[in-house]
Amino acid sequence: MPHDPAKVAECRGWLDRAWVDLESATILLGAARPRPDTALFHCQQAAEKAWKAFLFWHDVPFRKTHNLRELGEACIALDSSLRPLAERAEDLTPFAWLFRYPGEAEEPPREEAEGALALAREVYEAVLARLPAEVRP
Repeated sequence: MPHDPAKVAECRGWLDRAWVDLESATILLGAARPRPDTALFHCQQAAEKAWKAFLFWHDVPFRKTHNLRELGEACIALDSSLRPLAERAEDLTPFAWLFRYPGEAEEPPREEAEGALALAREVYEAVLARLPAEVRP
């Protein structure tokens, strides 16, 4: 039985935006003048949007939040196998605001951003693996 085309399109929209954040972080880390601070923001955003895609697909409402613990716990309620990943992904939450304004925090090391990117990709791939192929961007 085919899924509702509007639901498929919206879920795909969440996933597509998450992918754009992953690509943006990759580009920022590979630039002539790397920007790990902004790459970290995009890593947080990618994980957030991937979790929201998963929740949206399962008709679980969520509020406007950057809190990956809150979103991860809602995802765990649907699939307990996500617990270890969701617990690790919580560490990305502060990057939604940290480093966003001058004078707030020191520039993070590139290695930290590379680790965050690997984790955000892991979240994205875990969500994709649990959704029907038709929603994949």
